[in-house]
Amino acid sequence: MATPIVRRNDSQPSQSKTPTKVNSLPLVTRRLAAWTVEMTLVVASGFIPLGLGAYVNSRSDINRVPLNPVLVVTERAIARPLALPVSYGIRNVAWPTNYLWMLALIAPVTLSWWQLYLLAKTGSTLPKRWFGVRVVNEQGKAPGLGGATAREGIGRLSIPVSIAYILWRYSFAFPNLGLFTFLAVLMVLGESIALPSRQGRRALHDWLAGTEAIDAKRPNGRGALVKNNEPEAPAAATEATLAPITAGETKFPTLWRQVRQNSNLTLFVVTLASMTAVLAALIGTQIYIQKQQNQRETTQVNSQKFLELVKQLSPNSGASLEERQSTILAMGGLNDDQSIQFLADLLVNETNPVLLNSIQQALTTVGIPAIPELKNKNQFLGNELQSAAPQERESWQKRLQLNQQTINKILNVYSGKINGIDLTRTTLSQTSTTGSSSFNLVLENIDLSGLKLKSADLNQASFKGSRFRSVGEDGRWDTYDDAIADLTQVQMKQANLTDANLSRVLLTGSDLSRASLNRANLESARLIGANLSSAQLVGADLQGAVLENASLTGADLGDAKLNEANLYAARLGRVIAIGTQLSFANLTKTDWQGADLSGAYLDHANLSNANLSTSRMTGAVLRSAQLENADLRNADLSFADLRGANVAGADFKDTILAPTKQDPADQFVQTPDTGTVSAVVKGVDFSQAKNLDTKQLAYICTQGGIHPRCP
Repeated sequence: MATPIVRRNDSQPSQSKTPTKVNSLPLVTRRLAAWTVEMTLVVASGFIPLGLGAYVNSRSDINRVPLNPVLVVTERAIARPLALPVSYGIRNVAWPTNYLWMLALIAPVTLSWWQLYLLAKTGSTLPKRWFGVRVVNEQGKAPGLGGATAREGIGRLSIPVSIAYILWRYSFAFPNLGLFTFLAVLMVLGESIALPSRQGRRALHDWLAGTEAIDAKRPNGRGALVKNNEPEAPAAATEATLAPITAGETKFPTLWRQVRQNSNLTLFVVTLASMTAVLAALIGTQIYIQKQQNQRETTQVNSQKFLELVKQLSPNSGASLEERQSTILAMGGLNDDQSIQFLADLLVNETNPVLLNSIQQALTTVGIPAIPELKNKNQFLGNELQSAAPQERESWQKRLQLNQQTINKILNVYSGKINGIDLTRTTLSQTSTTGSSSFNLVLENIDLSGLKLKSADLNQASFKGSRFRSVGEDGRWDTYDDAIADLTQVQMKQANLTDANLSRVLLTGSDLSRASLNRANLESARLIGANLSSAQLVGADLQGAVLENASLTGADLGDAKLNEANLYAARLGRVIAIGTQLSFANLTKTDWQGADLSGAYLDHANLSNANLSTSRMTGAVLRSAQLENADLRNADLSFADLRGANVAGADFKDTILAPTKQDPADQFVQTPDTGTVSAVVKGVDFSQAKNLDTKQLAYICTQGGIHPRCP
């Protein structure tokens, strides 16, 4: 009897069904697509909350809190290898931003480890399953955690990115981060595609981990190793190829197996490396011992010389004034700790003006190493002066002034070599008001880059034309190793900083009231909570500066550049800001009451919840500015350009929108022809503005503004 033939219904599911369009693609293409999706998911998990955090941070109605310390540490850790200018100090952000940016930090790490775990246990991540790709080891099983880590972490990312980083770091492309990103992507793609493109070749990450990527949709998987343009091998041949691999057989050599196969060469390399290491250790030890011995001998000789010089300076030595001067100068040449301490003490106790001059000269010869001891004496003298009785104050003032003069001389002589020198909490301001006997710190036109002056007293000092920032060892601006001074909480009342370079300098909480900062470079400087009341900032460059909660009451900002600056909740009452550039600046919750902003550029600025009452904004450019809930009561907006501005919730009570007819007798202020105001409010939506009176509405409607009451 004939065996009946059973035919499968085409509508029934079957593994032999024609492959989908995705699974018909070449394996190399599907591997690349799966990897691209994996990386896209990881990158998106970080960039989406990062972007949301930045957006929330730009909102004006959210309370500000200090940036999470974990984010500060992470920022610095990333900035150093990538040569990015790090944001020094704590800055304030909107409170949801902290959580979103922490999510941007945690999400990519979590997703990466989850994908690595799936790859280790099943041989496929979700994207690999979608594209029908599976990773197996030589036994045809999932690679395990060790194999997956070696494949993805070391072979696929660490080695290519490290090569790209070395090429970028020591080439003309440094510190262009865009070129490094391009080079890193190129290396990763080259490692993943170039080698496997040839038949029988695997990428470095597969060779290193002893794995291979197979077609998970084909029977027995490894059939995918056949070229797409060649007929598939017969079933018998495929089965023979995929026979179980015994303990002594391997299909693909791994790094460990190659080492075992070349044991003699490996033994020679290991022996040579061991001998080299032992020889280097012996030579290094000998050099270290010799160096220590030379140092001890030098210290002993200097100690003997020091004792002899001290004897010559004793009251009973009988030395003449000239001999004592020579002895003091000789002691400065020793340049060791005990001689520096002795000279610093002698500067405090000596009364002879001639010898005092020699002591200062000797300490200046010592130079930078004398600063720490002079700093200690400065703090001691400052404390003594504070607690001294009235009859003793003059004596302590003279001693402190001698100390200050010595520090002043050293900083002038060693300009450009003081990076990292710590003068924290030193008193370098006037301590006396008795005419010529008072001290004035003068450090003009010198390089003070990297000097630490945190909480120092520098009132009435002159830093005209001096530089507080310079390039670091790499010789490039705006990188991590830039030498930048620390002026946190410094006292610089009435200081002269005209033409000074304070770019990116940390001035958080500093007192610069009544200081002269005309034409100073304060680009990207951090002035959080700083006091700049009545300061002169004419023509100063404050682009990108951070002035959150700063006080600029009564300051002169004429022609200053504050583009993209952050002045959140800053106090700017009675400020003179004629012609000041504030484009794209964050002016949320700022107080400009009574300020003069005539001709100021405020286009695209965020003035939400700002207090602009009684301010003069004649001719100001407010195109596309955010004026939500701004207080514009009694403000003068005549001739201002409000096109594209958002004035929802703004208070226009008694606001001047149209200029009154000028008195011919008033020749001091010249107003332009009234015909020029025809486009001031054209297209601006005043529907949600507050306290608009009949006269204002009439003007808005006739000039092309938008309001429900307009005909």
